[in-house]
Amino acid sequence: MFPVDTIRADFPILKRTINGKPLVYFDNAATSQTPQVVIDAIVDYYTNYNANIHRGVHTLSQEATDKYEEARIKIQHHFNAKHAYEMLFTAGTTHSINLVASGFSSLLTKGDEIIVSALEHHSNIVPWQLVCEKTGAILRVIPMDEDGSLRMDVYNKILTQKTKLVFCNHVSNALGTINPIKEIIHKAHKFGAAVLIDGAQACPHIKPDVQDLDVDFYVASAHKICGPTGVGILYGKEEWLQKLPPYQGGGEMIETVTFEKTTYAGLPHKFEAGTPNICDGIAFGVALDYMNAIGFENIAAYENDLLAYGTQKLQEIAGVRIYGSVAKTAVISFTIEGIHPYDIGVILDKLGVAVRTGHHCAQPIMAFYKIPGTVRASFAFYNTKEEIDIFIEAVKKAKMMLS
Repeated sequence: MFPVDTIRADFPILKRTINGKPLVYFDNAATSQTPQVVIDAIVDYYTNYNANIHRGVHTLSQEATDKYEEARIKIQHHFNAKHAYEMLFTAGTTHSINLVASGFSSLLTKGDEIIVSALEHHSNIVPWQLVCEKTGAILRVIPMDEDGSLRMDVYNKILTQKTKLVFCNHVSNALGTINPIKEIIHKAHKFGAAVLIDGAQACPHIKPDVQDLDVDFYVASAHKICGPTGVGILYGKEEWLQKLPPYQGGGEMIETVTFEKTTYAGLPHKFEAGTPNICDGIAFGVALDYMNAIGFENIAAYENDLLAYGTQKLQEIAGVRIYGSVAKTAVISFTIEGIHPYDIGVILDKLGVAVRTGHHCAQPIMAFYKIPGTVRASFAFYNTKEEIDIFIEAVKKAKMMLS
């Protein structure tokens, strides 16, 4: 039996009321909630050993440095990277993608091609458009199908010797679709192309093994995985990180500096200029410890049960259309005929239910379906079927009021 009641007690915010109603938090795809153990780690840092790292010989600096680098090793083990220095701390997924895009802007030339999927978040579209404008490279798109899957037959056709980089999300934030990334990576490598996988939406539900995937770059954000905002990771194969130029200049990322020439530090410091987000990097490691103690297989099984239950209940409401019917994580993206998603979201909030409405930073998906947006209910391992029942009744009430 999954210990959901015990787990819920670890999350202080779940005791809140919203508009006089118990909080039902179904916006986990935007950000997960934070367990007390992670909050305690943040308080402990600022209370007991707040100091800058790597540079000081005093005790506080050494303690902070040790904790920070221990977190990097935890993250290495979680993602099964070969080396700890292949795990770069960043400000989050968007920062990670921009770091790689900046590096490739010096490697791509006019006529080179890069491939993106139609299911991407804007943060994995816009940086590459900027790179194409700068370099003359051409952006190709893997189209999507009505069921929310990618057209792999088209991918096979647009993948050529001109392809230098392929990027795709592991899981769609808008639909929850789990993409066939292992196949995408394997086929790209046959043409010598590198692959970047956006794991922001996958990592709360799936434990990626970057060596098994043989992926070149994998990115994620801590705040989707019970950690704090403002910190994330970029995994890069050592050979690729050596090829890319530094993203930013400053302290920490140098070996020697003179006014005539600067030489850069080795990995990972080459890409970690300036004082990092020390506290939240440490807390990220604690969050992964917490989730691994529960077990990602256990989390996935429980969330899949919630997804099946919620999908069944929603389908019983006349006028509801759910988008994406292929294998997916715990996301239900839906509309109600004749009602704007925003209006539904406002009424649900009045009833204590937090969902996301709009295009979810995935406007090409909404354009494909010819809709302004969806209501997105996204579940986590601390949610319950009882909360889904409350959500369903709230949707029925919103429909009645707005019809």
